[in-house]
Amino acid sequence: MVAMEGSAAGALEQAQAHHAVHYVNRIGWLRAGVLGANDGIVSTASLLAGIAASGASPDVILLSGIAALFAGAMSMAAGEYVSVSAQSDTERADLAKEKKAIAQQPDVELQELRNIYVERGLKPELAEEVARQLMEADALAAHARDELGISEISTARPVQAALTSAATFSAGAVAPVLAAAVSPAPVALVVVVVTSLLCLALLGYVGARLGGGKIGRSVGRVVFWGMLAMAVTAGAGRLFGAAI
Repeated sequence: MVAMEGSAAGALEQAQAHHAVHYVNRIGWLRAGVLGANDGIVSTASLLAGIAASGASPDVILLSGIAALFAGAMSMAAGEYVSVSAQSDTERADLAKEKKAIAQQPDVELQELRNIYVERGLKPELAEEVARQLMEADALAAHARDELGISEISTARPVQAALTSAATFSAGAVAPVLAAAVSPAPVALVVVVVTSLLCLALLGYVGARLGGGKIGRSVGRVVFWGMLAMAVTAGAGRLFGAAI
């Protein structure tokens, strides 16, 4: 008996541990965090690369980097807040519409939920029983999750998204700005580019570990697009700097 209880307890702990490794709960903040940090590194480093390639003085390069950091952080915060707020408005409108439909025609909404479960593989009798029980427990939550695809994980959070994006953009932008601040003018371009690529590789690694993705693929894509952005901007800076 003791052995059986120990085995059951071990199985329960194993099941709980397995449940704890899911990555989908991180989607909301991980997306905003990776986007903000990547944009902070790439946009700031690209701007600095373009200015350095034009032959600007170290003071101009550093000032441009600081301005890019603050402007970019505010832009990311505002953009995330506006876009996620639009998503939140749509969710609220759909939920209000669904709540009204449930109040006015509960039988129709019950059959609608039943049909969803039948399409997912349940037998009609079981699907109707499941739909009925879920409607009795929390009809709006059931329709929000299974009909509209709105869940606790995917619910829009504008303020959280804005603050996360602003903070991560700033964290990403700090690296190329500091690289520009400590490097002499003749090698500023090289130092900024190398530092930024190393930071992008680190970001790709961290993002893959937190999100459960493949590390090589994650690192490769962020480094490739960052390198491309800096190369294009540096080329434009050199071209227009010579022309001016």
